[in-house]
Amino acid sequence: MERNYKHFETKVIHAGYDSKEHLNSLSTPIYQTSTFTFETAEQGERFFAGEEKGYIYSRLGNPTVSVLQEKVAEIEEGEACLAFGSGMAAISAVLLSLTKANDHVLVSQGVYGCTYGLLTLMEEKYNVTHDFSFMENEEEIRNLIKPETTCIYIETPINPTMKLIDLEMVVKIAKEYNIPVVVDNTFCSPYLQKPIQLGCDVVVHSATKYICGHGDVVAGLAIASQELISKIAMTTQKDIGGILAPFDAWLLLRGLKTLPIRMDRHCDNTIKLVEWLKTEPKIKSVYYPGDPNHPDHEIMKKQMKHGGGLFSFEIEGSKKQIQTFMNGLKMIKIAVSLGDAETLIQHPATMTHSVIPEKVRLSMGITDQLIRLSVGLEAWEDIRDDIKQSLERM
Repeated sequence: MERNYKHFETKVIHAGYDSKEHLNSLSTPIYQTSTFTFETAEQGERFFAGEEKGYIYSRLGNPTVSVLQEKVAEIEEGEACLAFGSGMAAISAVLLSLTKANDHVLVSQGVYGCTYGLLTLMEEKYNVTHDFSFMENEEEIRNLIKPETTCIYIETPINPTMKLIDLEMVVKIAKEYNIPVVVDNTFCSPYLQKPIQLGCDVVVHSATKYICGHGDVVAGLAIASQELISKIAMTTQKDIGGILAPFDAWLLLRGLKTLPIRMDRHCDNTIKLVEWLKTEPKIKSVYYPGDPNHPDHEIMKKQMKHGGGLFSFEIEGSKKQIQTFMNGLKMIKIAVSLGDAETLIQHPATMTHSVIPEKVRLSMGITDQLIRLSVGLEAWEDIRDDIKQSLERM
């Protein structure tokens, strides 16, 4: 049954699922099976030949995972979605699909450490080269595009410096050269930013983060045109096998229902903490695109609903003093993920971005003094008080 929901808050609950197709179960059933039976040998032949639609084997498709994929495609306003066993599985599948040996990828400066590692691996093994760019203006981007450039890969906000990239500007140039634009939308979630609506071609997520929201799933998502998603499904995903398990898909479906409510609280807590932290004498800098003083605030207002639930800040002091501050926290947890109910803190230089050579890391703005905070759903005053007591003890 086709239903067109206008509002995001309704889509995350109802899109992609019709209870009448699942024995009237209100909650999406978990189809915890590796394989599916055929009524006849001839039907099995038709399924494998693509002459008849149906489920064959859970690596190739599963009903629980299908509901998740349909829902995410709708809320990201893309044609189709594929779910993966991790965010890196989704990123790997997309980049492998869009490149071949000797191609070139243009990448935003300051990507996630494992994405950096993947790009290095692709260059070493297949000579798929890459260049980093802050993508601050058209001239900078045009100067780095080569005849062999087959993909522009962007994080915005950039992890962990919270710099933004003007997606409409990048899309304008990319279309001139017929180069697809891929955006890692993990930090925003579909609630705060819709890259496909802005003209981008592919969106990827570490669904482990805000889409899950409860810290109990590792998963990834890729959203794009039906043509590209079908290509990835029948090649990279099928043959490498980085699929999502049905139970994990069910957990993501559960988490999605509360995404708008959670994101509103994350954002509300964050802006209050940022405003307070800017007044603390031991804080050198605070980086948050929702702050009117942030250099990319105008870009934020143009392409994001809100500044998000993460920010980074620098403390005056040595690396050892920074670690002392982190160790002194009582409620806030030291962990490298984000988007959970709990407030999480991490030190990018020695954790998420430790794989990046120091010279490159510093060029990205990731100093030993930089700390990233994923603001949770607790009372913001309790988060503030925990940071304050640890700063006072440094």
